[in-house]
Amino acid sequence: MKPLQQLIRPNILALAPYSSARNEYAGHEAHVFLDANENPYGAPMNRYPDPLQRELKERIAQTKDVPADGIFLGNGSDEAIDLLYRCFCQPGIDNVVAIEPTYGMYRVCADINDVEYRTVLLDEQFQIKAEELLDACDEHTKLIWICSPNNPTGNSIQRDEMLKVIDGFDGLVVVDEAYSDFARQQPLRMELAKHPNLVVLNTMSKAWASAAIRLGMAFASPDIIDVFNKVKYPYNVNLLTQQQAMKILDAKADVERQLQLIMQQRSQVMTAFRQLPICQQVYPTDANFFLARVTDAQAIYNYLVKCGIIVRNRTRVQLCHNCLRITIGTRSENDELLGALRQYKN
Repeated sequence: MKPLQQLIRPNILALAPYSSARNEYAGHEAHVFLDANENPYGAPMNRYPDPLQRELKERIAQTKDVPADGIFLGNGSDEAIDLLYRCFCQPGIDNVVAIEPTYGMYRVCADINDVEYRTVLLDEQFQIKAEELLDACDEHTKLIWICSPNNPTGNSIQRDEMLKVIDGFDGLVVVDEAYSDFARQQPLRMELAKHPNLVVLNTMSKAWASAAIRLGMAFASPDIIDVFNKVKYPYNVNLLTQQQAMKILDAKADVERQLQLIMQQRSQVMTAFRQLPICQQVYPTDANFFLARVTDAQAIYNYLVKCGIIVRNRTRVQLCHNCLRITIGTRSENDELLGALRQYKN
């Protein structure tokens, strides 16, 4: 890995970050707050939240088995994705490399930040070859994006190949593990201490059933997290989100039961889907969704919309022609989907 100072955009390296009122007295106990021009009435919502979410990070550290100073929290994972471009990629000069197909926000954020987005097509099993990703890089490549389990394909990327990429690249490798709670493969966040150029993304939106609170996570070395904190908006995670996240973490046993139900339903729905006349192939998955190739994805999608059932049509995505991506719902929702598809007429 190059020294971090060589990876950071020069203007970010020289940036004097905004100093918020709630940061300046850190390390001291306080009970009278006359520093931030807040209304003194209406507690607790009258006060700005902790800009570094310290209490919540301590709880996440225990749950995810990562050090608290190696955690960044943001407004969904999308904030961390955008920050990686803003902190490390010079517009019009630098580039990133990503697998294809994958989560679309990597490309959207590249376009917004005027950063070249290079893609390397997955093979027929939706897997990577490390040398192909590394061959796509040059001296201006700052980031490599790998989503595992991948979206929309659902499969985990081979761990050995990911480690070859991490070890062979002198920039940052970002592994998005949004769906890792549904997979058997050990998360790469457990390898952070061995790989200073590794950034792992995670979220409360999937397994933790909390998409509405918009809480994303990035795990990395404290030095990388310090760069994120330097650039992020001062109060990027509101108090309501922090409070709700704490409640969710207290309900870990309930979340684990939900995960078991989802994975049981996943197996049953995929088995039933294979028996449908429209089905040509159901791909293996380690996520809470599966990808299926069907006879006519657009027509079937339109039919399901008329039935009030929404799935994702991925037919325009590379390697996914005539494919639908189907999220596992409750048993009644899954039964309604399968019942509707059994009535479908070509």
